[in-house]
Amino acid sequence: MNESLSVSRSQSTKPTGSELQRGLKSRHLSMIAIGGSIGTGVFLASGSAIQSAGPGGALVGYLAIGLMVYFLMTSLGEMAAFMPVSGSFSTYAGKFVDPALGFALGWNYWYNWAITIAVELSAGAMIMKFWFPDSPSILWSALFLALMFGLNYLSVRGYGESEYWFSFIKVATILIFLAVGLLMIVGIMGGEAVGFKNFTAGEAPFKGGWLAILGIFMIAGFSFQGTELVGVAAGESENPRQNVPKAIRQVFWRILLFYALSILVIGLLLPYTHPNLASSELSQIAKSPFTIVFEKAGLAFSASVMNAVILTSVLSAGNSGMYASTRMLWMLAKEGKAPKIFGKVNQRGIPVYALILTAMVGMLAFLASLFGDGTVYVWLLNASGLSGFIAWLGIAVSHYRFRKAYVAQGRDLNDLVYKAKWFPFGPLFAFVVCLVVILGQNYGAFLSGEIDWHGVLVSYIGLPLFLLVWLGYKWVKKTKVIPLEECDFSFDSGEVR
Repeated sequence: MNESLSVSRSQSTKPTGSELQRGLKSRHLSMIAIGGSIGTGVFLASGSAIQSAGPGGALVGYLAIGLMVYFLMTSLGEMAAFMPVSGSFSTYAGKFVDPALGFALGWNYWYNWAITIAVELSAGAMIMKFWFPDSPSILWSALFLALMFGLNYLSVRGYGESEYWFSFIKVATILIFLAVGLLMIVGIMGGEAVGFKNFTAGEAPFKGGWLAILGIFMIAGFSFQGTELVGVAAGESENPRQNVPKAIRQVFWRILLFYALSILVIGLLLPYTHPNLASSELSQIAKSPFTIVFEKAGLAFSASVMNAVILTSVLSAGNSGMYASTRMLWMLAKEGKAPKIFGKVNQRGIPVYALILTAMVGMLAFLASLFGDGTVYVWLLNASGLSGFIAWLGIAVSHYRFRKAYVAQGRDLNDLVYKAKWFPFGPLFAFVVCLVVILGQNYGAFLSGEIDWHGVLVSYIGLPLFLLVWLGYKWVKKTKVIPLEECDFSFDSGEVR
């Protein structure tokens, strides 16, 4: 166990050109874990989920995916506490499954977040038009790109501090919403007590049966993407052996509080037939279920306040995307799976070249959305659609192999800093649910009499691209699945100071 015990805090050590710095404090890591799971999925998409499956169906769907994410995070937590590296599940897959899988997962994750930056730049500009309808979109997008780049360029603590406050705003908003919602349900605010009349009206609480709930799996899955950021951030945490388990232990309760209770409150206060619930577009902030509830409670300027909160969510996602993709590219370079130049860092421990390339990809993808009819951008976006779920599959497979290899090599499970509960059920359950979500991305295309091949291609293009990268590397490098007895549990703790 010496390799895991050797990771220590050493902030006084200057980077030598290839080292990151452990500058993320416990509160940063905890808020990154929170912020990764709170975004437009809860503020906007929760309404369309209730409209399509009823309040009960939406609740079941989000709880099921939330349970899957909890098991994924415990799996990731066990590996990250033992081996806190910025390559996270890409490194774990390369060590415990197959180097080709690690290569594919790393590039898949980098690409996913680089494209996400472009998405958030577009979203941020759209939100600003709420206040400045005649302003040029490219002006706001350029400003937000500069902000994200600057926060990541300053220091890892600059990213951690900004993400802490972005997440704080989101958490505070949800807590206020839950408090106001409870007062409205019992009739203290907003008129008469509503009780359960909206929750059980018409086809509620369940509308559309199991197929509708399956559809919620997709919405909820996208909403929860980003929770795995805590695994990447573990590589720069001051005390990962203590801070990673602490952050992971709180994930389930956050999911329960922020998503389940929010959907329950919305379902109790608004009928699933409410016309505005079907809208989940950023251009329809005034139709957000949060805005509608606040307005019913008599709170002034609800739309403006929620617009500002959703803007922080967008900036948070872009900021985290730039951080995660930069660190993943840095680790790929350290492992010889990307050009060496991206493995260099400056005096503050920032992988500047990896950061610049990531920002450029995000900027070019954004510019592609402005010219012509945006076809190139749409295809780039579609290609990244499944990336988060593929990363989750990689976490489940890697943890299963990690634990099996750990035992096969005669190691004592009691020596693990953090031990995931319910093994092997946890990773196996997460794997199956993730696979169902991936294969069911556009199940509607197969239900009609004639298969919608264009819809299938648009929805699933990311899957063959991932397989092409994985199998291509496997064919070129002649890699094989690593026998359990040969899995490598060592890592260079000197790469991060």
